[in-house]
Amino acid sequence: MSDEHYDVIIIGTGAGGGTLAHRLAPSGKRILLLERGGYLPREPENWDSREVFGRERYVTSDEWVDKNGVRFRPHAQYFVGGNTKFYGAILFRLRERDFEEVQHYGGVSPAWPISYADLEPYYAEAERLYLVHGKAGEDHTEPPRSGEFPYPPVSHEPRIQQLADDFERTGHHPFHLPVGVDLDESDAEAGRCVRCDRFDGFPCLTDGKADAHVLCVRPALKHENVTLRTHAKVVRLETGTSGRSVSRVVVDRGGQEETYSGDIVVVSCGAAESPALLLRSANDRHPNGLANSSDQVGRNYMAHINSGVVAISQTPNETKFQKTLGVNDYYWGAEDSELPLGHIQMLGKSDKNILRAGAPWFAPGFALDYMAKHAIDFWLTTEDLPYPDNRITVDRQGTIHLSKTFHNEEPHRRLLGKLKSLLGDLGCHERSIPRFSVLDQRIPLAGIAHQCGTTRFGSDPKESVLDVNCRAHELDNLYVVDTSFFPSSSAVNPALTAMANALRVGDHLLERLEARVEAGERRDGRLERAQTQTLHPHMTEPEEATR
Repeated sequence: MSDEHYDVIIIGTGAGGGTLAHRLAPSGKRILLLERGGYLPREPENWDSREVFGRERYVTSDEWVDKNGVRFRPHAQYFVGGNTKFYGAILFRLRERDFEEVQHYGGVSPAWPISYADLEPYYAEAERLYLVHGKAGEDHTEPPRSGEFPYPPVSHEPRIQQLADDFERTGHHPFHLPVGVDLDESDAEAGRCVRCDRFDGFPCLTDGKADAHVLCVRPALKHENVTLRTHAKVVRLETGTSGRSVSRVVVDRGGQEETYSGDIVVVSCGAAESPALLLRSANDRHPNGLANSSDQVGRNYMAHINSGVVAISQTPNETKFQKTLGVNDYYWGAEDSELPLGHIQMLGKSDKNILRAGAPWFAPGFALDYMAKHAIDFWLTTEDLPYPDNRITVDRQGTIHLSKTFHNEEPHRRLLGKLKSLLGDLGCHERSIPRFSVLDQRIPLAGIAHQCGTTRFGSDPKESVLDVNCRAHELDNLYVVDTSFFPSSSAVNPALTAMANALRVGDHLLERLEARVEAGERRDGRLERAQTQTLHPHMTEPEEATR
């Protein structure tokens, strides 16, 4: 199959592309989804921590190259639904102030070309679509809302409730995390979630996790006008002779080349793969890559400064579904810091295999057993900042090179110190158990957690790649709808913002497609009248003939 034409081609089926497909599907327009991977196999190994974490069963075999020329395997998964198949489904709104310029220890976080108010109704819609559970007013940094969360908060299990009480007793403001999950705790027969400990980082065997495949792509495909091609890796985008629009999408599908064309082409491959595709698509009209006369494509790569922290509870932690609690008391600073530090939330419950993956090889088995039974797992996030030299490039073979230096590490060290100083008050051992510790493990470059920022949007074509509607400044029919458009990263999970923005851009595309139809009808009408006058020049309009 080749040279098929569609109204819209969407490359990628994750938080951006999958959500956009869901928005456009009811329009009746011919929509093509291209996914480089296939459907994630449903198998017992989905919930096997040794397979998922120890053997990285579902991680790509691709290799990237770091700034020192060292090859590494990025922790990326390519399946229908993208990385939402594995994410922790914590769906935060950015704080209202995150859309403004903010000073940090490592530099300045720039303002967005839209405000929180512009995105708020789409946040609300995305929360409904992705089954977000939460409680308005608990998080004192939460931005204004037009209504309550669509679903009540997921309850804390006893040890986490005690943790929340201890946080509150020490003057903090713990809150229920906004989690996307198909769960109804008031009805044992409702919902797909079984409240297990295989949620964060695992694919969900019951479809209980609110991912883009289950909630967006699957419903979109019920519409006859929507087509999905799996195992379809887009290798380049070609432009017409003017260079002002994408004329062909070239796909490698099982070693065979296929080509497609679309009135609108949307790239939604992720903050590394999307700029890489634009750079690989260089041609005579765009010698530095598509949409890249500003030399901004691939620049300003951001990935949150993240650490996993395993605290050792003085009493056993029998929690299953642990990802229910967050703390934002240090989001904008602390008593001893006028500048932002970051965010604390729970991780999914670890087990011996997960701990083994991050522990030194000499860690004794009895220690891992003790830790697994007593572990309370935290995830710490500090905002990463955009720097032009932190960037994605590609070499002649098309291999991705990621050059990355963190410039905002001071607040992360302070945030980590804040949590560690609280461990005794939280009912945890203040010192690590003998011989070794995995209390603090910084997520490495290959983790690519929460990556964003490589084709940022803005009003100035010299400083941005996309306009305010996420359309490339230089190509009339090319859009980028994933976390690449972020000008700044904030310090909360980016998925909901990508989803909300996809809905926003979806509305823009629907208006554009409808306007095109109306313009075509007017043009056809003018042509028909002109032809009538040419064939019958002696005739006048009927009303005029009767006068």
